[in-house]
Amino acid sequence: MVDDEPNIINALKRTLRRDGYSILTANGAEEALDLLVDHNIALIISDQRMPKMSGVEFLRKVKELYPKTVRVVLSGFTDLESVTGAINEGAIYRFMTKPWDDELLRKNVREAFEYHEMEQENQRLTRELQHSNDLLARLNQSLEQQVMQKTREIVHNIKMLEISQEILEHLPLAILGLDERHMIASSNRLADSLFQRYPNECLLGLQAESVLPAPLLHVLQQTKDSETAAEFNGSCLDLGNSKTLYVWISPMGELSQSKGTIVALSSVKT
Repeated sequence: MVDDEPNIINALKRTLRRDGYSILTANGAEEALDLLVDHNIALIISDQRMPKMSGVEFLRKVKELYPKTVRVVLSGFTDLESVTGAINEGAIYRFMTKPWDDELLRKNVREAFEYHEMEQENQRLTRELQHSNDLLARLNQSLEQQVMQKTREIVHNIKMLEISQEILEHLPLAILGLDERHMIASSNRLADSLFQRYPNECLLGLQAESVLPAPLLHVLQQTKDSETAAEFNGSCLDLGNSKTLYVWISPMGELSQSKGTIVALSSVKT
């Protein structure tokens, strides 16, 4: 409370003390500014007509220095015109008149504290929202970086696959890759030329039993593990139709988690 009349200060204290407020008083603006340096004040009630600095001038300064305070002018009706501008610009929360009604004064003060608490809560929620937005922005940035990294890895892997496929196509061997259900998952040009049933047939996705000759299917059944495959590898196999080829069979899984079989075939030089 700021007022240069001690009897006004005492009357206000008597009226408001019953509501349990902690009340600090000052006889003028300069003394009140000194109090604000050392105390966290929620509500200021100031008289308008004071020596050296008017209530409006004082509360404008308080708004600049301590914007979280709720600022109230308590003065006569004749001062309303002089404080209207300060009310409109937000320097003053409310104008209360002298003489006052005790119950109305208590009600207005209670509402002022509720307003202060609401403002504090809004500021807390705003800070939390800003923190959440900052965190979300960092997460989005991290996600974008991860996506970019994964994209680079995928592009790199695609290029490596393209290179591997080109190497596979130019090998002087017919190469087939069968999955664990004996579906053809990979085939190079030499393998296509050996086992296509009609021109330009795509072997990928076909079951080996529907494409490969019976002698080769029989060998695949007999060489399901690396030991038996090693014993057979490099042997000549008559595929019928005057096709005799060297055959190598290797179960997958030694260097990767893939399941299936690799079949390599080369012509027998005569």
